[in-house]
Amino acid sequence: MSEAFDIGPVHVGAGKLFLIAGPCVIESEEHVRKMADSIQRITSDLGVPYIFKASYDKANRTSVKSFRGPGLTEGVAILRRLGESTGLPVLTDVHEPAHCAIAADGVDVLQIPAFLCRQTDLLVAAAKTGRAINVKKGQFVAPWDMNHTVEKVTSTGNTRVFLTERGTTFGYNNLVVDMRSLAIMRRLAPVVFDGTHSVQTPSAANGVSGGQPEFIPLLARAAVAAGVDGVFLEVHDNPAEAKSDGANALNLKDVKGVLETLLAVQAALI
Repeated sequence: MSEAFDIGPVHVGAGKLFLIAGPCVIESEEHVRKMADSIQRITSDLGVPYIFKASYDKANRTSVKSFRGPGLTEGVAILRRLGESTGLPVLTDVHEPAHCAIAADGVDVLQIPAFLCRQTDLLVAAAKTGRAINVKKGQFVAPWDMNHTVEKVTSTGNTRVFLTERGTTFGYNNLVVDMRSLAIMRRLAPVVFDGTHSVQTPSAANGVSGGQPEFIPLLARAAVAAGVDGVFLEVHDNPAEAKSDGANALNLKDVKGVLETLLAVQAALI
């Protein structure tokens, strides 16, 4: 596994469980600030290192009619202000090589979406910004093949890369998590488990994705028991009204209880 590294106050791969969490997409500046403040209070009380996440553009929505977010310029400005005012490291997705340098000016981590995890030009452009890079393993990629993705990032000299498991395609409109993938990928880089996209039922709800959020705690516990470095959760204060991925989001009111359980699981491993 590559060496541990820091993202601001968050130590990645150093043995302490960290959290990446926030709404799927920027719905408004007021909403992302509310979510960041609420989650930060919980993580501070529990001593969990925390990275805020939200996307300025969801370019891979199922339907052309779906909400995508405020766009690159406005979205990055919102995320920059949020990071400056809260002191939190901030993560966002990038979908095009040309977006990488602009996004990197406002956030600490550039995330490569699962569908784009083999896109060489995007990976290299993101890595060249010097920001930490989170690559989501594609639903179609074997865990051992993510070594090629890691090599594309590190070929630039940027070794601050980690991988996120978000489930593997299991027939139509369903995903399954092979817990072996966590150990396999951890030989390559630090590994994060995405507990919310892993319970997604892609494109299963008439043009949008459905989900089974009741299984988020179960899968997250299993992943922590398997030795992941961090957990990724899309969190919303009102999932039923979320503008993206509400069907598989964790309700804000449940975050504290889930984290307390995950910390207890990790403590039992020591």
